[in-house]
Amino acid sequence: MSPSPLSCQRDAFSLPREMHYLNCAYMSPLPRAVEEAGVLGIYRKRNPASLGPEDFFSESQEARGLFARLVNVPDPDSVAIIPSVSYGVSVAARNTPLASGQNVVLLEEQFPGNVYAWLRLAGESGGEVRMVGPGDKDGSALTGSSGRGRRWNERILEAMDGDTGIVALAPVHWTDGTRFDLEAISSRAREVGAALIIDGTQAVGAMPFDVQALEPDALIVASYKWLFGPYSIGLAYFGPRYREGTPLEETWIAREGSEDFRALVDYRDRYQPGSIRFDVGERSNFILVPMMAEALRLLQEWEPGRIQDYAKGLSAEILAEAEALGYTTEEEAHRVGHIFGVRTPEGLEMARLSEALRDEGVSASLRGSALRVSPNLYNDQEDVAALNRALRAALD
Repeated sequence: MSPSPLSCQRDAFSLPREMHYLNCAYMSPLPRAVEEAGVLGIYRKRNPASLGPEDFFSESQEARGLFARLVNVPDPDSVAIIPSVSYGVSVAARNTPLASGQNVVLLEEQFPGNVYAWLRLAGESGGEVRMVGPGDKDGSALTGSSGRGRRWNERILEAMDGDTGIVALAPVHWTDGTRFDLEAISSRAREVGAALIIDGTQAVGAMPFDVQALEPDALIVASYKWLFGPYSIGLAYFGPRYREGTPLEETWIAREGSEDFRALVDYRDRYQPGSIRFDVGERSNFILVPMMAEALRLLQEWEPGRIQDYAKGLSAEILAEAEALGYTTEEEAHRVGHIFGVRTPEGLEMARLSEALRDEGVSASLRGSALRVSPNLYNDQEDVAALNRALRAALD
């Protein structure tokens, strides 16, 4: 039986009606319930006597479990609590050997949080970085939308060979939502023995993601976008490749037996199970962790598949209007509903489009050569109409 479709959930948020916020890829608005969890966290700090040793562990474990269910991870202890994507990527880079002459495959114009650690690792080890873009075989860029996503996916697979040690990318490109075939990429990575590191920040929460099916070595997700959570906290799944790895920092709470505060000076060599060793110091944030957990509970209710379907319904109207007006978009097979790029017709300056968006009260992002549109389940037909008016006005 198919799940029932979602209706607009705008009432679950505090967005003003006059704002047409089509910009979740920049930062999600906080749901009211997540706001309330944060306020309660602040109130708890008024009287620290109410916080017991068990609170340092139970809330973090709940957040791990909620995320594990969201991405189909059987063992919540495989999930680490991190402050940022770059932190999680740095954990992976520290624990992924790269020999001289091996290569790292990255996406062209990939978000830098999943780039700089690999540039450092390749530079220090004598490795090669392969930045793969959507150009044709002689390296020139494809224009418009025809075949762009298809060719980009083909080039990623072509770039992976027996010397590939690491593949680090995302399910969708953060600038224009180009969708990458993770099933094929994951299969090829396993074939050549490469570590697969996925930054899921622009996908997880807005579309289904199955760790058991895709078998990434690491899945790293910031909380503040499609997970509806706060800034400066996130989650990362680390698979068997990293199970005995070395953390970035030696936090006391990641050590075996740390639940017993009286015995913390009985120093231990052994870590807590699974990926808990990779937790950031002071991970038991009594404001941010409850907020993130509440956001994850909402996602359990709303379900990423239903959110994707809802976003696709809104996107279809925007895409149809944009294409009728002469804008170009990615072909359907290589785009998603929750984040997509609209490229301007020849002769239309991006500054003019930006002005038209501002006049209509539309919040969307200019990223690279595209207007990045990213709707979510708080958006409705009024938001779609405002964006379509701006697209038309920019051409006048």
